[in-house]
Amino acid sequence: MTSHPLRESLSNGLFRWLFAGLFLLLWSFPGSESLAQTVSETEQTDAAIEVGEGAPTDSEIGARITRLLAQFDGYGSVTVDVNEGVVRLTGQVVDGAARDQLRTLINRVDGVVAIENEVEVSGSLEERLVPAAERIIERTESLRANAPIFLVALMAFLLVAVLGWLLTTRIGIWSAIAPNQFIGNVYRAIARIAFILLGVVLALDILNATALLGAVLGAAGVVGLALGFAVRDTVENFIASILLSLRQPFRPNDFVDIQGDIGTVARLTSRATILISPEGNHIRIPNATVYKGRIVNFTRDPQRRFEFDLGVDADADQAAALTIVVDALESLDFVLTDPEVGAWIKEVGDSNVLLTFTGWVNQHEVSFPKARGEAIRVAKRALEDAGFGLPEPIYRVRLDDSQMSNNQLSLAAGGKKPTDDTPTQATPTPRPADEPLPPAADPTRKEDAGQDAAERERRSDENDENLLDSSEKSE
Repeated sequence: MTSHPLRESLSNGLFRWLFAGLFLLLWSFPGSESLAQTVSETEQTDAAIEVGEGAPTDSEIGARITRLLAQFDGYGSVTVDVNEGVVRLTGQVVDGAARDQLRTLINRVDGVVAIENEVEVSGSLEERLVPAAERIIERTESLRANAPIFLVALMAFLLVAVLGWLLTTRIGIWSAIAPNQFIGNVYRAIARIAFILLGVVLALDILNATALLGAVLGAAGVVGLALGFAVRDTVENFIASILLSLRQPFRPNDFVDIQGDIGTVARLTSRATILISPEGNHIRIPNATVYKGRIVNFTRDPQRRFEFDLGVDADADQAAALTIVVDALESLDFVLTDPEVGAWIKEVGDSNVLLTFTGWVNQHEVSFPKARGEAIRVAKRALEDAGFGLPEPIYRVRLDDSQMSNNQLSLAAGGKKPTDDTPTQATPTPRPADEPLPPAADPTRKEDAGQDAAERERRSDENDENLLDSSEKSE
């Protein structure tokens, strides 16, 4: 929304005229030259009242106070009148501090019985601005006089800072003493901060202002505490990244489970750990969560156990079933003989007996999910070839109508009405021979899509930070 030009010009002009009128009003105000705060008060001193020939006279007291006030600036308009030891002060001073100091000075003069301080605090702009301008000029002259020493202190600070920069960037000692590049960068940052603090201390010592160092460090501590609370999560993730880079709980391309997130490790940055899920998705987990969480590393040990369950008829020979499946699993080339294949009866179900089988594979040589799937297929085929049935769940249906005939009950149960032409039991057809496995289901064919995606993530130009060291053993 834009304002009308004429209205805007009138508003600006009106504002300028109002400001000018207010300034003239303040300048011409009768009290602007002598706007004062007059407070008349009488203050008695603690000194004893002297009488006799040894007591100072009023003229001596007045002359003493006059000479004393002449030694200070700002008391030129103060008039002193002494009567029987009572000092009456009139005139004007610049501010209330000068007025209080006046009472303090006169209170220490010998022979003063009481003080009637009628000095006014002047409201004149000129009297107030002139001392301020004089102080500014005085400080400017002091800075100009001390400019050489300031330059020397600045040069000393810059010399130490440049020396620290050269030692932290041009010398490779930090990478040699650090376990990885990230920790080496942390060492460099700490060394730079140490050199900067050393330069500040040296500069303050040259200026003879080392007392300011405590104030500077205190202020820095307060600011650091405030920033620490403001970016607490960021600081926590950064510290966790340092600890993770030192401990190395996993390496690149490790297949891990971190707090329920499963994937291939791509990178460890200063803020998060990046995983590539089996579906190819990028998962970013904060390092604080990784450090404090539960980590399952499936790749750390090449041997990994698979497990599956199969059910057989309750009337079948369970020992024979266990023997047949164990022999079938041991015949597979990818199933290791050490550790051995395991088998046991897990539980008795409603319609079958559940058997559990385990086997070990070298997951660096075969695909774990494909090996498990092939083991299940071979075990099922072995049981069926031996005549063992793999029963389906049996459900009992209860019908309350007692008038239904047997044929109706059979039909309600899902059967067919028996006829003379229907045989009581169908003749089983022979099982066809097993087809060879397709290449996609071959256990020895590993899928490296997750590792390839992780490698692309590490090679990306915009993702050059990686705190993991592939040459270092994981924790």
